[in-house]
Amino acid sequence: MADETTERFLANIRVFAREVVARHAPAWARGEAPDPAILTQAAGIGLTRIEVPAAFGGLALGFRAKVEACAIIASVDFGLAMALVNTHNVAKRIAISAPSPVATRLLPALLNGHASACTALTEPDAGSDAAAMQCRAERVDGGWVLDGEKTWIVNGRHARYSIVYAQCAGQGRAAGIAAFLVDLADPACTRYAIESAFSQASIGTGGFRLNRCFVRDERLLLPAGTAFKAILEEINGARIYVAAMNCAMVSAALRIVHAYGETRQTFGKPLNQHPSWREKRAECATALAAAWSLVEAAIAATEAGGETRHLAAAAKVNAVTLAQRELPALLHAMGAEGLRETYPFARHIGAAQIAALTDGSTAMLLDRLGRWDPTPIRL
Repeated sequence: MADETTERFLANIRVFAREVVARHAPAWARGEAPDPAILTQAAGIGLTRIEVPAAFGGLALGFRAKVEACAIIASVDFGLAMALVNTHNVAKRIAISAPSPVATRLLPALLNGHASACTALTEPDAGSDAAAMQCRAERVDGGWVLDGEKTWIVNGRHARYSIVYAQCAGQGRAAGIAAFLVDLADPACTRYAIESAFSQASIGTGGFRLNRCFVRDERLLLPAGTAFKAILEEINGARIYVAAMNCAMVSAALRIVHAYGETRQTFGKPLNQHPSWREKRAECATALAAAWSLVEAAIAATEAGGETRHLAAAAKVNAVTLAQRELPALLHAMGAEGLRETYPFARHIGAAQIAALTDGSTAMLLDRLGRWDPTPIRL
């Protein structure tokens, strides 16, 4: 059960999602970038400080609080939730891994929402296969020189700081990967935005090219031999909160449809009094309950320090598949009314497609799960 501090934090996020995010999300879906003041407001209620240690100005809350916060924001806008949690994750890593003077100097801007951050793993020729990355880190006096391109990065178009994973040894050697904190305002960095048919304004998707960018020794956050393990652990956590975000999008859509079904009259009675209409919603609710249960199991395993690799993958695959199937069906349950931009159906449908490609594609995760036996009892 969450403590009072966590409950107050989550209550503030619900108000923020309902009164601020919901008002602006339709414009973001049309390609309008979020007002920086909204990011500052989000930081003010703690969305960039959730797991950051109190010694650095963080809230020092647990993993569950982060998952629930992401889900609450994503129930209105998936992109903003992803943008905020990525800045948060970088702030947490800086607090944990950077030398104290570096953390003290850089964290205030991130925690106050005056700067955003990203984690740069994906490359043009290296996505889910992180060991195949080609971005190079060359040792020089006083630091490292990074050279290479990162693409499809959340917050990539506007982040001030990035944790860049780069290869210090030969390509394909996971043990040779290290993590560096890079200031993307450096002239050696050239960045670009990435758009698609689904607007990605609030998620800030972009990429950048590092052209022999010098990084001082003090900004080596994870040396070779430790970074790859950290990648895997952080991706497992990300799969869990992305699963919760997809569940939250379906939950929000289902609630809207239930409310609509109580008032929309057809053939002389409300929609929800037609068995065929009601049964489809019941099937959705049943599948949604199972998806939330799997997310809950993954959170519990994470909090207990247990093995989460398969649970995290299963939770994400199941939740994304649910969202991809049910969100269009819920839109159709509303009829043409559901197409109004005041409802989140269209942007949630697009977000579910994006979610299927983040932190490991569905196809890759299914390959991993192909030999998993989740049976919980002795047979």
